[in-house]
Amino acid sequence: MTHHAKPNNATPIRLMIVDDHMVMRMGLAYAASAQPDIQVVAEVESGEEAIEAYRTHTPDVVILDLRMPGLSGIETIRALRQEFRDARIVIFSNYARGEEIYQAMKAGAAGFVVKNMDLAQLLDAIRKVHAGERCLPPDLAIRMSERILSPLSERETEVLALIAKGRSNKEIASTLSVTEGTVKLHVTNILTKLEVNTRTEALVVAVQRGIIDIV
Repeated sequence: MTHHAKPNNATPIRLMIVDDHMVMRMGLAYAASAQPDIQVVAEVESGEEAIEAYRTHTPDVVILDLRMPGLSGIETIRALRQEFRDARIVIFSNYARGEEIYQAMKAGAAGFVVKNMDLAQLLDAIRKVHAGERCLPPDLAIRMSERILSPLSERETEVLALIAKGRSNKEIASTLSVTEGTVKLHVTNILTKLEVNTRTEALVVAVQRGIIDIV
């Protein structure tokens, strides 16, 4: 019985698939296994299992669904990257909101593929990410750059995140080791830059634009 010939001297890319939809997982595993240069080493259905399976199999590339019950895709990426600095993760998702893509890439994903793309693009992404490249389709890259163009400075974003947690100016001042006057100045700048009048409106706009996440 002949198996697919492996490319000369090449070790196959060891792939782990993380998706809570069994049919999607099976389809992916079947398609990937048919490639001479890819070997599926694990298939799991949750973020929690993904971390366990990664420890066991240390795959070269992980395909991960962003929206799963339990540990979310973003949390799974963070956990994997924290424990395994070199984890190479390709997000495979039905949804492609700029904010989600941004958060996934910020958490350490290396590629993003939308589920309605053809298989060749997914296989291409697996190979690119395995080779150490990042892989974002052009339209997603545009959404990412729109998301990254936040008008707020890093410190203003920090202040806004603390406002989101319900902290007063005084509490924010003590958290950031600055004076209350400085915090007030930051708040004024935030309202001006986001073109709103109140702290509440600032939060609404910042969440809509993906500047901060309210957990």
